Amino acid sequence: MHLSSTPKMPVLFLGHGSPMNIVLDNDFTRSLVSLAAALPKPEAILVVSAHWLTDGTFVGCMEKPRTIHDFYSFPRELYEVTYNAPGSPAFARAARDCITKAAAQCSDDWGLDHASYAVLRHMYPAADIPVFEMSLDYDFNDWHPKPVRYHYELARGLSPLRRHGVLVIGSGNLVHNLRLVDFSPDAAPYGWAVEADEMIKTHLVRGNHEALIDYADTGKPAALAVPTLDHYLPMIYALALQEKNEPLVFTYEGVRHGSVSMRCFRIG
Repeated sequence: MHLSSTPKMPVLFLGHGSPMNIVLDNDFTRSLVSLAAALPKPEAILVVSAHWLTDGTFVGCMEKPRTIHDFYSFPRELYEVTYNAPGSPAFARAARDCITKAAAQCSDDWGLDHASYAVLRHMYPAADIPVFEMSLDYDFNDWHPKPVRYHYELARGLSPLRRHGVLVIGSGNLVHNLRLVDFSPDAAPYGWAVEADEMIKTHLVRGNHEALIDYADTGKPAALAVPTLDHYLPMIYALALQEKNEPLVFTYEGVRHGSVSMRCFRIG
């Protein structure tokens, strides 16, 4: 398949938060509706998912990705949700071939987890745009993920996709500590969560990629905010695609459940 050239697509990072956002109508999900309305229509969507952790890097190359209900002890209605967007083996193979940092592989045994459809269900409810996911190489051989810089450099290879109509979305959460989460309706944000979220915001505004790659050197708030890298790395994939002087704007912000940042941004 020859991929036609298009104007450069934006890049998104979306804090997807609780699986309940799949079915809720709230200010966050409404912000997704508004965001999609302001974007050029994609030829395809690539989601770098916080919930697909693998040994090595994989891209979903199936024609009909299944809906994965990768959460537990939530209301029954969440398990009845399907998001039947088609896949795009051709775009997925193109994404695989863009990656030179590692030998990325096609996968036919995953699908779309809630990092994808928790946001896409609101953005593109007709599910008529092809969607495929990319996994995070988490190096399970020693139970320690690859360094943040490794992921940043790998992600930079995806840049050509933006000029072929692909909307790249990193879906995770900048602050994500489920061990300290408070599910009460009016839970106040922890001070360290607000501090970490604001620190990350400042670095994003200043275009300080190095500080975000080396986030672990910034002290206790960062250690509490990012106890594991799975939800942080999708932001790094989005950030790596920011070109020189390319604007970054926040499309939503706020800390939910005490310890989960819902901050979202658009590049380009």
